[in-house]
Amino acid sequence: MLRNYFKTAFRSLTRNRNYTIINIAGLAVGIAVCMMIFMIIQYQTSFDEFHSKKDRIYRVLTEAHHADAATVSYTKNVPFPMPEGLKTTFPQIEQIAPVYASHNDELQPLDDNGTPVKNFKEQSGVFYTAPSFFKMFDFPLLAGSYESLKDPNNVLLTKEVAETYFGDWKTAIGKTIKLTGTYSIGAGLFQSPPVALKVSGILATIPANTDFQLKLVIAWGTDFTGDKQYGFAQPDWNGTSADFGCYVLLPPHISVDNFNQQLRAYSRKTLPPDNKNSNIIQPLSAIHYDAQAGNYSNQTISHELLNVLWLIAAFILLIACVNFINLSTAQAINRAKEVGVRKVLGSNKSQLQIQFIIETFLIVTSAVILAAVITVLALPYLNQLLELSLSFNIFSNPAIILFLLIVTIAVTALAGFYPSIVLSRFNPVNALKSKLTANTVKGISLRRGLVVFQFIIAQALIIGTLIIVKQMDYFMNQPLGFDKDAIVNVPFRPDSTGSKLTDYLRQQLLQENGVQAVSFSSNTPVEDDNNRFTTLKFDHAIKDEDFQAITKFADNEYVPVYKLQLAAGRNLQPSDMTREFLVNESFVKSLGIKNPEDILNKEVSIWGDVIKCPVVGVVKDFNDRSLRQSVAPLLITTNSTMYRQASIKLTAANISSTMQSIKKIWQQTFPDYVYEYKFLDDKIAGFYKQENQLSQLYKIFAAIAIFLSCLGLYGLASFMAAQRIKEVGIRKVLGATSANIVYLFSKEFIILIAIAFAIATPIAWYYMHQWLQDYAYRIDVSWVIFFASGMAAIIIALATISFQAIKAAVANPVKSLRTE
Repeated sequence: MLRNYFKTAFRSLTRNRNYTIINIAGLAVGIAVCMMIFMIIQYQTSFDEFHSKKDRIYRVLTEAHHADAATVSYTKNVPFPMPEGLKTTFPQIEQIAPVYASHNDELQPLDDNGTPVKNFKEQSGVFYTAPSFFKMFDFPLLAGSYESLKDPNNVLLTKEVAETYFGDWKTAIGKTIKLTGTYSIGAGLFQSPPVALKVSGILATIPANTDFQLKLVIAWGTDFTGDKQYGFAQPDWNGTSADFGCYVLLPPHISVDNFNQQLRAYSRKTLPPDNKNSNIIQPLSAIHYDAQAGNYSNQTISHELLNVLWLIAAFILLIACVNFINLSTAQAINRAKEVGVRKVLGSNKSQLQIQFIIETFLIVTSAVILAAVITVLALPYLNQLLELSLSFNIFSNPAIILFLLIVTIAVTALAGFYPSIVLSRFNPVNALKSKLTANTVKGISLRRGLVVFQFIIAQALIIGTLIIVKQMDYFMNQPLGFDKDAIVNVPFRPDSTGSKLTDYLRQQLLQENGVQAVSFSSNTPVEDDNNRFTTLKFDHAIKDEDFQAITKFADNEYVPVYKLQLAAGRNLQPSDMTREFLVNESFVKSLGIKNPEDILNKEVSIWGDVIKCPVVGVVKDFNDRSLRQSVAPLLITTNSTMYRQASIKLTAANISSTMQSIKKIWQQTFPDYVYEYKFLDDKIAGFYKQENQLSQLYKIFAAIAIFLSCLGLYGLASFMAAQRIKEVGIRKVLGATSANIVYLFSKEFIILIAIAFAIATPIAWYYMHQWLQDYAYRIDVSWVIFFASGMAAIIIALATISFQAIKAAVANPVKSLRTE
């Protein structure tokens, strides 16, 4: 019997090829989108879940209490003495691991004669830690020993890095690497002399789904971590770095709340009286979702965004099911006589329902197979867009099989139940006489309600996409208060000659025809995660001010190169040392001073009164961070030992040849270091990478939602054309023109879309308004966006239904009325 059901279903589907292809295509697209979102969410929620002790691993956070007492923020950095302090104060802690993540390190593998083989630069992935780190986290070792990290100047390499540096990881053990590091401490950057590292172990490939993207792991106590000149050997509880953290492994069944109370009390007791911070612990499972404190991979995703992705997946799958329902009920008119014959021959309702459910199952199964093919083809593009490494491998990821089974059963039940009920209830007499009418409830058919539902989702996605795109355009085109065009930033390492090096570089660069101006500084005017905040005192005050300022070190050419505008005073004078300050307008306002002129010649001291200088100028506010944040108080001062990059203003012509000349100068000046550069406008665009990715995803989701909704419209238009064929014939006989008939069909759909628009608009406005609140600088949501969305939906809908409407309008009325 079951075999007969499948045979009949297969024959029916092959006989109605157009209906079957449209249904399979619609469901396949919906299921493919759902599957890819499932894979994204599965990946994002799997971060650091592979560690066997994950439930007992915590990181120590710094809890910063601000001047208003109501505001609390959290950072991942802790005071330098914290790891040692925890060991003596909390003996119940099983393991304590200090972690420092270094950046922009120059590395040179040495041959057996101690000669550098090649130059490498690691932007990230260089970690300093102790063997206790690997007693918490499960990062397998292919060769060597974790315990080698007890001794300074030892390093573990990952297999990939070892192969890059030495060719074969198996021969890397015992080899030497020369490291030249730059370390961020407080608001400063410090360079240490080169240090030789011995390779004492090889780590297996680091999984992509961890926030510890290790490349080199250096023994704690090597270089800066054991060097007293940086103050690390002294219990300086005010000393810290943005990349210095601490992880702990707690014993089982410990009360985290109770431990946090003890840790807060301990940190309050050990920190200086003027430091209002405290410390708490955060579970490992929360780190990947904490955008405020961040993590070492600089990849975070909020639970809210994951929930939005789930909703989009569910809604797109629902739209696909709605299409199936609409197309199935539209097709029901063509199958009415088949149902009548089956009933006359003895089929009951349950048999007919099983028959139609099996047809649905075959369609859904075919759609799932096609969806798998679409997913495989689309994954490379998705991986490139989101910078992920997803793969459709059902053997290594059995959750995909389970997901597809659940989707197959759920969609078959959801999409097949209603059409099977409708088809099985046909009265055989009416069916054989072609006297069928659409069932309505209070004048609104279910099919019309489903179309409205589809367009609510589609229009909400269109509105959201338009707002995100407009906000992105605002980011890219908003004046930032400084010149960012044709400026290239090239990092370099200062040497013992101080200003002689920068003077030589400036002289060499300005000889190039394509170079207009050159400035040396610690960083660019705008930074997203490389800003150094420092506490300060103003005008011989006893206590620190209740705000911190960003500190930038730059020469006197910084202001003209970036075209910063002065609101009062003058620019910095040329100097190798720190002798005077420029401040911005926000700095002046934070002190409660209304007139910028009033701050001139007043003294500002930073770094615990180590540096005391007068203010000689006030620059107009410019955006020193991404547009998510408002302008911060800012200090600019000279100090040649802090310069780490050249800002080179280029002419618009022959940029390519100019860049080749700059590269040649750099390689001659720094033969031991890797040459690299970045244009400032590209760097600024990189601040909004996640928003760009979100914008692209929303465009794709909106396009798919519109495509699927149009399939639903096509189904309803087909149904209406079949239902009203005789009505159209009578109207044409009575004199109605083709335009009248097209208007008759279009009017109803425009009303449905208008209803969907009226419901979608406030929903979309509310959620996009909430999203925009995350940005200090944002667009005003204009009615034009909503109008454009409504018009786009109407035009797309009219284009979709026009085929059926015109087909009905030009049909010969004699054919539709000949049975009367």
